Amino acid sequence: MPITLPSTLPAYDVLKAEGVMVMSPERAARQDIRPLKIGLLNLMPKKIQTETQFARLIGATPLQIDLQLIRMSEHQTRNTAAEHMAAFYRPFQEVKGQKFDGLIITGAPIEHLAFDAVSYWSELREVMDWTQTHVQSTFGVCWGGMAMINHFHGVQKHLLPAKAFGCFRHLNLAPTSPYLRGFSDDFVIPVSRWTEMRQVEINAAPGLSTLLGSDEVGPCLVEDATHRALYIFNHFEYDSDTLKQEYDRDIAQGTPINVPLNYYPDDNPALPPLNRWRSHAHLLFGNWINEIYQSTPYDPDQIGR
Repeated sequence: MPITLPSTLPAYDVLKAEGVMVMSPERAARQDIRPLKIGLLNLMPKKIQTETQFARLIGATPLQIDLQLIRMSEHQTRNTAAEHMAAFYRPFQEVKGQKFDGLIITGAPIEHLAFDAVSYWSELREVMDWTQTHVQSTFGVCWGGMAMINHFHGVQKHLLPAKAFGCFRHLNLAPTSPYLRGFSDDFVIPVSRWTEMRQVEINAAPGLSTLLGSDEVGPCLVEDATHRALYIFNHFEYDSDTLKQEYDRDIAQGTPINVPLNYYPDDNPALPPLNRWRSHAHLLFGNWINEIYQSTPYDPDQIGR
């Protein structure tokens, strides 16, 4: 089954060319089926790239997905055209009366700031509380996951002495978890962050279970069953060249940066990088969608009750 996207959204043509099943809202309305409504609260500056990455993953399941793009109400992006934002995004204050089967809260390049120093922190706290009454399952990604685990459990993020940057091996710590069906025992995940969450502090917070972790870069995927949430601190959603884009940007700006570890063949930036995480990315998000489908009420009004 396809993912429903406006036919004028840039991701529509990109995903269709890749073979992902996409459907316009007009066509979806003629089908006698209740799609899963998934919201994407997009906090990243490159909105189009990010929405395409997540649409690719959640659109690859057998279920029909209605993707809704959401933004913070007062924060104005400087990196995406105002016309695109006006055409495809709705501010949170306009959608908070609706029920969602799932919500993804993306990362944001603001790791150096304390949470309460972020300009939209007050509204984001409102969003996170709102998920408990209006969303069946929430997926916090990178900074978004750190914000959620801090808000609900008080777990702090910590600045790293150097950026964790590259593709790092991770271990499957919970092979029987329904979110890890089909996962290998170990695999690589792209990492790009200046902060970390510490396992000892996660262990001290009741109700949290670490599903994926790395000896090099720490905990990665944490389940919070009480709040019907997953927190992932790394980037399964990245395209093959996303780390390359970040590396090339920093080199062009004269920002000190190491070559991303274990990313380029022979660690040579002159060679095209190989994607070694795509299959596990599809597994994780497919498993998440399946768990939503198995647990969400058929009547959306019953979500959160």
